[in-house]
Amino acid sequence: MTKIKAWVAAARLRTLPLSVSGIIVGCAIGESVKSPVRFWETLIFWLAILVTIGFQVLSNFANDYGDGIRGTDTVRHGEKRMVASGIISPKQMKIGMIVTGIITFFIATFLIFKAFGNENFIISFIFFNLTIVSIIAAVKYTVGKKAYGYSGLGDVFVFLFFGLLSVLGSYYLFTHQLQWQLLLPAMAIGCFSTAVLNLNNMRDIENDAAAKKHTLVVKLGSTKAKKYHAFLLLFGMFCAVLYTIINYREPLQFIYLIAFIPFLLNIKTVFKNKSPMLLDGELKKVALSTFLFAILFSIFM
Repeated sequence: MTKIKAWVAAARLRTLPLSVSGIIVGCAIGESVKSPVRFWETLIFWLAILVTIGFQVLSNFANDYGDGIRGTDTVRHGEKRMVASGIISPKQMKIGMIVTGIITFFIATFLIFKAFGNENFIISFIFFNLTIVSIIAAVKYTVGKKAYGYSGLGDVFVFLFFGLLSVLGSYYLFTHQLQWQLLLPAMAIGCFSTAVLNLNNMRDIENDAAAKKHTLVVKLGSTKAKKYHAFLLLFGMFCAVLYTIINYREPLQFIYLIAFIPFLLNIKTVFKNKSPMLLDGELKKVALSTFLFAILFSIFM
């Protein structure tokens, strides 16, 4: 494997559609309120996409580094990890994390200036600090003595940052205001994103338990983790449908229900599963279904 392919593999490109789903939903709702053009035609949208991708890649690099130096990925199922396999050294990965963090920080700063200019210092300051917190959270997932991914708090991080903050934050970039109804699509994206993490942890339950990585799945056990997984997907679907009912105009708004079919099939597959290794293929299905939901929900809202 060449170095370029190794870095692309470490970036885990298959996780990117999921990470930008909240940005798509938040910007779409925000554009419908304030902007005279479609959200994908705005610079704010594309800057927000780049920032989110930066956070996701940084998190993936940090995860590869943290699990690699701890020995968690020595024996694993699914994608090969670059540090654990020796293809990228821990020092090189640390440099990659630093470079990614710096680039993401500067893009986020430009995004904040573009959205708020010089007239909203307090709001700009808040978003500036949220950027720093997001960078720290992305790194601390598996890096450091108190890495929260090793104590079962990864689910909370994903729900908050890739659900609530992603949707509500991107909406605020357009409108400079918030509405309580937005919690519904934000929680939907948060639940779907957390479900992907939960699938990942169900797949790795045996290896994580052996490596003393106490994910929520390890703490709950397989049976309860399956019920938790079903709750995440079903509650997320409920939140999305409730939001549409509250803001109903025409039947086409429910076209995103197509994306829920794979979710329901996934729940069935998870409950029947006896071998955690076989869940690897389900990650992509749920991630891409979340992305499809975001697209359909945003275009036909």
